[in-house]
Amino acid sequence: MTHSSSPLALDVAVPVYNEQADLDRSVRTLHAYLAGEFDFAWRITIADNASTDATPAIADALAAEFPEVVAVHMVEKGRGRALKRVWLESPAEVVAYVDVDLSTDLSALPPLVAPLLSGHSDVAIGTRLNRSSRVVRGAKREFISRSYNLLLRRAMSVQFSDAQCGFKAVRRDVAQRVLPLVEDTGWFFDTELLIIAERSGLRIHEVPVDWVDDPNSSVDVANTAKEDLKGMLRVTRAIMSGRVPIGAVYDALGRRPYAQSTPPSFFGQVVRFGAVGVASTAVYALLYLLIQIVASAQVANFLALLLTTIANTWANRRFTFGVQGRSGAAKHQLQGLVVFGIAWGITSGSLVLLTALRPDAGAHLQLAVLTVANLVATLVRFVLLRAWVFRGQRRPAGTVADTATDAPRNAVAPHSPAGAAPLALEPATSHAVPTPAKATDS
Repeated sequence: MTHSSSPLALDVAVPVYNEQADLDRSVRTLHAYLAGEFDFAWRITIADNASTDATPAIADALAAEFPEVVAVHMVEKGRGRALKRVWLESPAEVVAYVDVDLSTDLSALPPLVAPLLSGHSDVAIGTRLNRSSRVVRGAKREFISRSYNLLLRRAMSVQFSDAQCGFKAVRRDVAQRVLPLVEDTGWFFDTELLIIAERSGLRIHEVPVDWVDDPNSSVDVANTAKEDLKGMLRVTRAIMSGRVPIGAVYDALGRRPYAQSTPPSFFGQVVRFGAVGVASTAVYALLYLLIQIVASAQVANFLALLLTTIANTWANRRFTFGVQGRSGAAKHQLQGLVVFGIAWGITSGSLVLLTALRPDAGAHLQLAVLTVANLVATLVRFVLLRAWVFRGQRRPAGTVADTATDAPRNAVAPHSPAGAAPLALEPATSHAVPTPAKATDS
């Protein structure tokens, strides 16, 4: 049941392109479900992006029959373009979308939108990759989907599990701020939206879904995957160059920590630096042994030390000296490389000395000498990091924390519409994630 006099709480978009076979049935099914389950004002928006068959006429007929259905027609094709337009133009408190084939069971819709209506979360997505999700689809699409999401998490350091499930919702204030930054007009639209949201410190709520693959799906999987990879590279460049101003989004919407942590004491810095140093030394030793199999001792030492130094600088920046956020990250890495050069000189000098004294020294003796030299270099590194690289650094107020700490924003959270029925949540996860400090620092 809807309430025409109440503010619009939910707007569910159905993006379509040449879907004359499924549109009427799907919209009627969705309409019946919303009418039976939601006791607040809602509507369905059919977002037709340049269909050339009977889809526009069917959409108009449904809009004429049901007061809760509107049809929007676009002259340019593009699923992302269609969603962006109808979401930005919608007056609803929460905007969502479902695929026209209704592959996702609609029972996941209440727990999808509930945390957004309450103000608990900023974006909500359905996930087919949760253990409690029930998914029926072919092995090929399963492999491609899992591979893509795994690559996305590894390459982009994101935490959300399923970027491509056609079942998402966004709070209106978040959509108004984030959607203008999303450039893709096709299938990468979802992924780009989620990456920007995560990097801006927004909380993403995940709902396990029951999902049945549509065997008649017209998606070109191979071409979509190629375009997705291009999109990942483009978004990475845009974020790191500052063309996507996620800092401004965070200032307006990002979830800040409950309280800014104070910088560690000198003793705390020593302890943390020691822990990072032990881990770095262990990783360095493993890398050296592996690289030394295919390269000379000097090359193995250089590469192992370079890789561990980059990670070491990031870890010490974050954990030892309490410097977080994007500000100064690139400069700190460059200064860290200078420190690396000094450390490399110490370890390389020890290797040269060992070779002069013991020309027949094996890999394990070399490793023992280099380990001692590396410990000396570590001490030098601590002094330089504390006295030069991170001298006087503090976590700037208003910047995004690099930890996944969730906290309420300063602004007043939106409330559920008057008369809205309580919505029960299914098992799900919510997380807020950092700005591109990860991409820049590591």
